[in-house]
Amino acid sequence: MVVQLNLPKLGGELELLQLTAAPQLVEKPTGWTRTGYSAAHVVCDPLADVDPWINNVIDWDTTLGFRQHLWDLGLGVAEAMDTAQRGMGLDWPTSLELITRSVNAAKAGGHLIACGAGTDHLVPSPDVTIDDVIAAYEEQCEAVEAVGGRVILMASRALCAAAKGPEDYIRVYERVLGGLSRPAILHWLGEMFDPALAGYWGKDDHLEAMDVCLDVIRANAAKIDGIKISLLSAEKEIRMRRKLPKDVRMYTGDDFNYPDLIEGDEEGYSHALLGIFDPIASAASQALTALGRGDKKAYRDSMDPTVALSRHIFKAPTRFYKTGVVFMAYLNGHQDHFTMVGGQESTRSTLHLAEIIRLAEAAKLFADPDTVANRARAVFATRGVEV
Repeated sequence: MVVQLNLPKLGGELELLQLTAAPQLVEKPTGWTRTGYSAAHVVCDPLADVDPWINNVIDWDTTLGFRQHLWDLGLGVAEAMDTAQRGMGLDWPTSLELITRSVNAAKAGGHLIACGAGTDHLVPSPDVTIDDVIAAYEEQCEAVEAVGGRVILMASRALCAAAKGPEDYIRVYERVLGGLSRPAILHWLGEMFDPALAGYWGKDDHLEAMDVCLDVIRANAAKIDGIKISLLSAEKEIRMRRKLPKDVRMYTGDDFNYPDLIEGDEEGYSHALLGIFDPIASAASQALTALGRGDKKAYRDSMDPTVALSRHIFKAPTRFYKTGVVFMAYLNGHQDHFTMVGGQESTRSTLHLAEIIRLAEAAKLFADPDTVANRARAVFATRGVEV
């Protein structure tokens, strides 16, 4: 099946693109040698009578249906993370309901899940103390573990604002990790994803911050499953990966360089906890299956074509990447609308969305060209472009 679509380009002209159906998956996702988590987005209810910048209502059936799609492809779900607009429109009470529903669904199907716990219900202010941060972390961690979830210990804006130096980070992480019943996944989210996290670990320089983080990991290794770092630097990730204690995993959060980092080198490799695995789930599943049987060529054939799309979706300002993730879910029929928590469907330009379609087509990520074309036309029509 081939479908034609005219897409806008710089200068206002339209450019013809032919859409073709992606090949059908033929391999079951088995034999993986890497753990692959997808940080999954949430689907809001576009018909709820709320003010989207202030309040949101989640479409639970569609949101959980998308998680089942990820599990069917062999991926784990990293729940209530920044891809779900956590702390960027999705508040803690709604996040906890999301975590509860997803953990129950994962248990019922025997699926892999880990859940974000942070301090986003604690508003940073000059009055917030380190003890306040610890209490906020403990409240969320206890809630996640109470419903049977593994904790992903998210970076804290409140800690970043309250900490006077590395010693405060060391104190907080030692206390919070010490109270967990299962080893957690740490998450170091760089300022390119969230400007409020600049200077995390008490250091402005990433390499100096890495040393502090490694000290925390070494001192609490028995309580840590792994760490996800999101700094968009392969060199920094590899440097840190080589210094981790033996049983602590590196989960790449690098949406620019993930094929190389997951494949690894003679000294090791990274597992994955990635936002880009949401829109490229089918390709990621094929790639990890190929890598599991030792077929590196097939791995790269599936994974490499997705990189240009990922770099475009995550281009600066990187914090707006969720728009591209949800746009892809809409085009591929995983939800019936392009409306987002917080109204963030407006954070990217019409030309940016058009380029997503071109790059996704090049990566063979569209299952149904007719659906893609019809939905693209609807979105662009609202922006004054007839495609």
